[in-house]
Amino acid sequence: MTQTRDLAEFAHDLAREAGALARMRRERGVAIAATKSTLADIVTEADREVEQLIRDRIARERPGDGFLGEESGAEGGTTGLTWVVDPIDGTVNYAYGIPAYAVSIAVVEGDPDPARWRALVGVVHNPAIDETFHATMGGGAFLGERRLAVNAEVGGAGALLATGFGYDPVRRAEQFAVLERVLPLVRDIRRIGAASLDLASVAAGRIDGYYERGLWPWDHAAGAILVTEAGGRVGGLDGAAASRELTIAAPPALYDALEAVLRSPDL
Repeated sequence: MTQTRDLAEFAHDLAREAGALARMRRERGVAIAATKSTLADIVTEADREVEQLIRDRIARERPGDGFLGEESGAEGGTTGLTWVVDPIDGTVNYAYGIPAYAVSIAVVEGDPDPARWRALVGVVHNPAIDETFHATMGGGAFLGERRLAVNAEVGGAGALLATGFGYDPVRRAEQFAVLERVLPLVRDIRRIGAASLDLASVAAGRIDGYYERGLWPWDHAAGAILVTEAGGRVGGLDGAAASRELTIAAPPALYDALEAVLRSPDL
């Protein structure tokens, strides 16, 4: 327990330090460094700089730990712990100056695969509005000092859901077709543009549930422990872990309803 607390404190400080750098770079102007899968999927110089800061700090403070990051890939360790990092989740928001981006940091134990790891710590920090969500395994989820809880019941008007869409036009068309099937369950839909903040919002009760296809491990690692420690459920279909195939996050009853609607070969 002492180790988890130490990891949580370090992750919290590291996320805020990295967020301060991201915000400073945003205020000075964003340079587009490259594209990823499509022209719409961008990476900024700040993404790389922030991830390097995080890697350097971890290497200095915890040299035996592994690392899995969006920009610089994976590196094995000797302690059985891996830091799973998205330096700036919501890069398009970041590039456009929309204040919905986050530094996402998780510490997981075991094989660095969402289907097999055990998440110990998660921190999601939005530097644009200075909000820090954090959770530890068995210790609860918090926004600052306020303990979080998912919305246990959805009102008669339906659920407020968040989702995201891929950058590939063909995949996006398929996702709009899926959304049409989901609409009877919902009060409204939100498209925040950063998976970590979507998950943090489920944990905080700001939205009722969230689903998305195509997430990478660093997109959901920290946010997932926020949701589970706030009383929610995170996974895929039929008991699978959250994955590229599908990630669902919601209170248990809503999770079941979403899973039933999303269980389709054309997802």
